[in-house]
Amino acid sequence: MDVRIEQGWKKALAEEWDKNYFLQLTHFVKKEYAHKQIFPPGNKIFAAFDSCPYDRVRVVIIGQDPYHDIGQANGLCFSVNPGVALPRSLVNIFKEIQDDIGAPMPPNGDLSRWAEQGVLLLNATLTVEAHKAGSHQGKGWEEFTDAVIRKLADEKEGLVFVLWGAYAGRKGEYIDSKKHLVLKSAHPSPLSASRGFFGNHHFSLINDYLIRKGEQPIVW
Repeated sequence: MDVRIEQGWKKALAEEWDKNYFLQLTHFVKKEYAHKQIFPPGNKIFAAFDSCPYDRVRVVIIGQDPYHDIGQANGLCFSVNPGVALPRSLVNIFKEIQDDIGAPMPPNGDLSRWAEQGVLLLNATLTVEAHKAGSHQGKGWEEFTDAVIRKLADEKEGLVFVLWGAYAGRKGEYIDSKKHLVLKSAHPSPLSASRGFFGNHHFSLINDYLIRKGEQPIVW
């Protein structure tokens, strides 16, 4: 099966493309895009992979669903395009960055600048129907993104996995914390940010870890 995705990822995930679940998922997604309003735009479904090639991954941030309101989702978890109002979870992320490392609030919510530095911004589910949160859960995306996480965790060493909230925590249960830095906290959503997301210092912890490895820190 020919999947349009960055070549390093295409090779790394070669075993997935012809599995029954992925063929069924592909059929479902194509049908949904043909008849409904689905986000992100079709050419952005694999944007997280295209903007952060397999051989450049240093940090993995795991989200859940794409944003489901018009104009928000751009294929990178937590990210929105320039000119789009910042979702409240993203505002809280920027607040924590400001408090943690002193970086000012950025001019927009486009996180592709993180991806270009080796941050894989991976949603567990890569598509969603407009205004229907969770509508594409249980269709196969979770199995696919589990395979992504497992491939990274098993084949690489010294990555940082960032698990915000219970959902991401469960998705990263099998990551070996002796091989990788695994950071967990509450989710940045308004409902839970004050219960452990604020003050988690994840952004400075990530950079300290990268520096100790002799790598460039992320410019958050």
